[in-house]
Amino acid sequence: MIELTVNAAGLARSRFAVSPLYEVVATLLPWGLQPAPDADPWVARARRVLRRAQLPLLSELALDGVGYVPDFLSPHPCGPSPTVEEELEQVRCTPPERVLSELEALRVGRPRSGLAGSELPEGVRRAMARGGAHVARQAADEMRRYWELAFAPHWEAAKAALDAEVDRCAGVLARHGAARLFNSLHPQIEWAEGTLRVEGHLRIALPAPLVVVVPSLVAPRPGVGVDPTREESRSPILIYPVRDKTIAGTIAPAAPSAEMAQLLGPTRAGLLAALTQSASTAQLATRHFLSPATVSYHLGVLHRAGLVARARSGRSVLYRRTPEGSRLARSR
Repeated sequence: MIELTVNAAGLARSRFAVSPLYEVVATLLPWGLQPAPDADPWVARARRVLRRAQLPLLSELALDGVGYVPDFLSPHPCGPSPTVEEELEQVRCTPPERVLSELEALRVGRPRSGLAGSELPEGVRRAMARGGAHVARQAADEMRRYWELAFAPHWEAAKAALDAEVDRCAGVLARHGAARLFNSLHPQIEWAEGTLRVEGHLRIALPAPLVVVVPSLVAPRPGVGVDPTREESRSPILIYPVRDKTIAGTIAPAAPSAEMAQLLGPTRAGLLAALTQSASTAQLATRHFLSPATVSYHLGVLHRAGLVARARSGRSVLYRRTPEGSRLARSR
């Protein structure tokens, strides 16, 4: 049980934030290996990207199975709705000593799982040998690529859902007060007598000058993080799963049905399912790990069949589904 003691001043300063990088980092944690069914369309696809893309540092941190991802990868949100570029810059500017300290914590934790410290992933060891500043830059670069491949195409819909959750919470606060608000977030979060209790494996009690509350579409359960570099400070971040997951299908396109894959072939069916919004050949090639020539060929077949339309936008040609293509993509 994690207990956060918040006085009246701290409660008045507490706020919500929508954080792009918290969604990214949530897919690196152990629950990303076996995502909850309602988060599966986004999380499962992100993990496939992580396995296939050239992201050596993130892959070793996420797929190693230790159960800890360094906290500097998910910085304290600098405002109510920071952009991914703002948060990536925070990662890039992490003090080198903090980076190495958190990676050392990763190594030191190994004996508890029966693994020697020398078995820290090879790529992580190589990056650490070049210094904490190098690790921070590499992590920021890899997270940007991971974001572009797995998250950027769906972030508009995801952010709209997270903003709607914040608006819901604002309504609860205005009508029923802070106690009802915190008790409405999740069954594992309880507010009573000035203490915010979060169920978990750790037993920690912290005085909290304020709490930054971060809703998530990826995290399957609540969690608490602390940024040790801020004097705001050590203000805990409470991340919790959005309970209304009816938007899960809008975050990432559903996989094509077996019947559609048999009819069109798996590659063409996958491209058709992905065209929930206009995209270029280059964008589709990157997202599906195909060559532009391959994507162009299959889009040509879909275009001649009347399932996709194309229109020029500047120097690019954008493809979108036709009504016939949308009906076929939705069919089962």
